[in-house]
Amino acid sequence: MGSRRLAHDVAIVAMGCTPFRDHWHSSADDLLVAAVRECVGSLPTVTLDDVDAFWVGTQASGMSGQTLARPLRLVGKPVTRVENYCATGSEAFRNAAFAVASGAYDMVMATGVEKLKDSSFAGLSAVFPPADGTDVDWTAPAGFSLLAPAYQRAYGVDDRGMRRALTKVATKNHANGALNERAQFRKAVTAEAVENSPRVAGALGVLDCSGVSDGAAAAVLVRAEDAHRYTDRPVFLRGMGFVAGSGAGLATDGYDFTTFPEVVEAARQAYAQAGVTDPATEISLAEVHDCFTPTEVVLMEDLGFSARGRAWRDILDGRYDLGGALPVNTDGGLKSFGHPIGATGLRMMFECFTQLRGDAGDRQVPDAKLAVAQNLGGQPGSCVAFVAVLGDER
Repeated sequence: MGSRRLAHDVAIVAMGCTPFRDHWHSSADDLLVAAVRECVGSLPTVTLDDVDAFWVGTQASGMSGQTLARPLRLVGKPVTRVENYCATGSEAFRNAAFAVASGAYDMVMATGVEKLKDSSFAGLSAVFPPADGTDVDWTAPAGFSLLAPAYQRAYGVDDRGMRRALTKVATKNHANGALNERAQFRKAVTAEAVENSPRVAGALGVLDCSGVSDGAAAAVLVRAEDAHRYTDRPVFLRGMGFVAGSGAGLATDGYDFTTFPEVVEAARQAYAQAGVTDPATEISLAEVHDCFTPTEVVLMEDLGFSARGRAWRDILDGRYDLGGALPVNTDGGLKSFGHPIGATGLRMMFECFTQLRGDAGDRQVPDAKLAVAQNLGGQPGSCVAFVAVLGDER
């Protein structure tokens, strides 16, 4: 049995998002306060006392609900801390949506935060629980670097064609990020810079990889029927799906590194709830988890935006450019923002929210009606995946 539509439709009535960058002089507390202040501050009649329950997503910047309750000075409020790999921010949103849709609460808040730059690590870090020794021991760049050669073998793409497609993902997303004052990297990059950047793993260079940053984001959710009490421009949750993979892709010989099955299933659930039958033509824009450039190539097919074996060519043809048929990562994506784990999923939501309300300025997608936010964590063959469809109408 698959997931069903929520018992009550849910609306986002406000969001806040800090810039994602090196916040050397700000703590995780400071970032949460800034994101929440922007979020609640956009609702003239609402204070934190009006919010019935809170969720905070973080991997390493907190251990309990007090991660949020302490800096916000919340008294007598339920606050839940969640973590789900790189989909942690999406998990906070998902649980908050369930809570308000159930009728348990009238107004809830989802937040996400991560303070990574103080860790001294060049990439993401985590403390893994004891295991039986059978886990695959590799870095994220190494794991995701396997996508490109697998895709080439499956679809007959030569080295130069694949390299050009990966380069286009990077240059496109950095060009979009250059238009976004909240992005960490606000400079467009050339194809030559991408292709000549120092190698990290396989064919991936530094500019094929997302950066490390600090950031926080927040959202206020209510039931759809109440949304216009708070804003005349709510954004509605049309559908969402989440799948935690079994890890079978790394335990069998059948996984070929050309797809994320968890994303395919999560998208199927979200589209079914939203009534989307042809995402390639019905979706106005998408925010996807471009942790590495080949990830975005594969996701275009897993999300139904390109036919199998066609995404690399669609990317080169400009289909996913800001002025293309289906703009992807209009805010700059992970490539421009970096990846503060607990905040990334909500940052994607923030861009969809901004676009659907017509507030995106120079990067605004004309007549945006439906947006997809897709977030994943883990590694190819063993990941968790979230997909949501948001719309400007119920």
